[in-house]
Amino acid sequence: MIKVVANNLVKEEKTGEFLALAKKLTEATNKLDEGCIHYDLYRDINNPRLFTFIEEWENMEALTKHFAAAHFIELVPQLGALTDGPEDVHVYQNAL
Repeated sequence: MIKVVANNLVKEEKTGEFLALAKKLTEATNKLDEGCIHYDLYRDINNPRLFTFIEEWENMEALTKHFAAAHFIELVPQLGALTDGPEDVHVYQNAL
């Protein structure tokens, strides 16, 4: 099993736009991407500009296919344009 934690510090004036695009990405991923166990977006309680995608995938192959999906290719660059700072993405696998 693979888990992904992707933090996004969104420009203050762009949070509404970010949420709209993130909803499209989340819905498409959960519906269309084979091997996706769950793909959700969370907002930090103490910093309302910090949004985190928490994803769970059956395996690395499923995650790699997600990166090539049309909805990922279309929406992720748009989301990135709404953020401050570099990408902060961590990919994990079970350690035990």
